[in-house]
Amino acid sequence: MHTYTDPAIRITMMPRDTNPQGTIFGGIILSYIDTAGAIEAHRHTRIDRFVTVAMREVIFHKPVFVGDLVSFYAETTKVGNTSITVRVIVEAERYGGTGERIQVTEAEVVYVAVDEHRKKMRITVAAP
Repeated sequence: MHTYTDPAIRITMMPRDTNPQGTIFGGIILSYIDTAGAIEAHRHTRIDRFVTVAMREVIFHKPVFVGDLVSFYAETTKVGNTSITVRVIVEAERYGGTGERIQVTEAEVVYVAVDEHRKKMRITVAAP
């Protein structure tokens, strides 16, 4: 597995984030995946506004628990005329001092750039 070092987001999961089974609610994780992907889209393009059009193949491999430190790593995989695709990897560092880090899920998220009038806009990425 690729080792990621600079998360778009890192957050400790709290009791308010749990489902009736006592693990972190999947919708909370999906929300952070969407946010992490949007942060990467902005970093990559410097465009301020994106809308989410697709979240592909989200499989929860392992549960996330209260107290886990969860990191959301994002990388751009494709840039089109108006859309950008970002892969988000989610890792949990287990609470309790063991330092165990495991990948809990991943997703591919597609965003479309929009202007201040919410109309699609062209993405132009300057060379680094």
